[in-house]
Amino acid sequence: MTCLLDLSHELLQGILSEVDGHDLAALNATCRAFNSFVKGNRILCKSVYLRSWDHPAEAEPCWETSVRNLVALKKLLESENFETKREAFEWAAPLITPLLTVKNGKKNTRFLANLFKSQNNIDAFLASSSLFESAGNLTQQPATTSELRQLAAKLHCLYGVPIDCQIPPMLVHEDSDDNSPSPSYSVLWHPDSAAESVQIPTNNYARAVVYDLRRYTEESFWGPFKSDGSQNVDWEKVEAIMVVLGYNMRLFNRRAPHVFEPIWETPFNGASPNSYVSAPPKGLVREPSPPGDLDMQDPYGITGEWMRVVCFLDYHDLFAFNFLHSVPADQPRDPINTREAIRIIRLKLRVSAIEPPGPEDGQDYPVVSFTGTSWSLHASWDANANSQIRGVVRQTPEGEIRWTTFSIFHSEERWRSEGIQVGGIRSGRGVLGNWFDKDFDRHGPAGPTAFWKVSDYIEDKDAEEGAPDDASLGDDDSDGDTEYMSD
Repeated sequence: MTCLLDLSHELLQGILSEVDGHDLAALNATCRAFNSFVKGNRILCKSVYLRSWDHPAEAEPCWETSVRNLVALKKLLESENFETKREAFEWAAPLITPLLTVKNGKKNTRFLANLFKSQNNIDAFLASSSLFESAGNLTQQPATTSELRQLAAKLHCLYGVPIDCQIPPMLVHEDSDDNSPSPSYSVLWHPDSAAESVQIPTNNYARAVVYDLRRYTEESFWGPFKSDGSQNVDWEKVEAIMVVLGYNMRLFNRRAPHVFEPIWETPFNGASPNSYVSAPPKGLVREPSPPGDLDMQDPYGITGEWMRVVCFLDYHDLFAFNFLHSVPADQPRDPINTREAIRIIRLKLRVSAIEPPGPEDGQDYPVVSFTGTSWSLHASWDANANSQIRGVVRQTPEGEIRWTTFSIFHSEERWRSEGIQVGGIRSGRGVLGNWFDKDFDRHGPAGPTAFWKVSDYIEDKDAEEGAPDDASLGDDDSDGDTEYMSD
């Protein structure tokens, strides 16, 4: 019988290139001959890598090391030992984020989505930011260092499904009165297991982060950045924004289904560069005009229709939360379950100018300005429903994509927002950030916002005519003054 090792180099290379990384690692450990054949075999290791994963962002990595690392990562994530996962967080977590820097990395997304079906993996790797020091269940604990907590928050944002309690059925009533007292979001409800019975809603603690006006500073550009003027993203801020908006949108969809397609429900969906795919036009549309010169030069894919969500507290609640009780500067504010108002907004954006990056920008992409219109799907009664909008998109020195917008009412800028495109340039996930007064009023108002692209097509109908009648919801989630509604 012919031994496998007796085959020609070319035949053996062809056979082994069909195995997966785990089998190649096992084969490498069987004998010296196989170890010698595999070790340093760049072509073989590259072929095995590309069978299971997308080509890395870097041109030519060390393929043997890359296969070895991802095989070890997969073995760790498939194990049942939770403590081993926690102890391995420091070396394993940094292997995950590069998988999501690949442009439209479908293999990597499937690989991670399958592994993170495990609740143990979610608890060990995604629920390890400062947010889970008090929130979450007993197995969700913050990582040991600030850097690792930031990394866990980033992984949670890339995962894209907010880790939080489900919405209690008691919060959703079709005949609910918007002027009724706010229900408690922190009550326990018919737990299915002992672990769930001690779950503390993450959104209560995230809400305290998002509406803490001490975090809106000149050094952080009043956005989801670190307070050091570097423009580096504070992923724990972004995580808190995602949790709050995710909770509010799930509650909104229960009360008003079909207003917009649910988002943030598929793990790692749209979390990589160039992962956005335009929705097809609905019904009969005019043949789209050829893209203009500016659109052809725009690397961010701005022109098109976008959806936006804006949430805010009643101003009396916001003021009381921030100024009635003194809290030491180095301590977080107490969690809150106060109900917020929510606005769902449609945007039509067009590129207006393109300039070279400045000295404080990342140098890979230009600075692109845009203009457009926005209108709320609550347009039938909202004084702030229709507005103009302008903004700028640029790369930060860190390499993230930063969006700045200004909402314009009666030719005067009123609100501003700062956000980061989660997943990178042209990602399907969209932008998460903060909105605030354009004059940076330290007394507020301010709150969370997100927007994501839905179509490359722009309808003929002028946005200033407002939303169609069937898009108006006719009710409001706020309990008080809505005068300062964003957009």
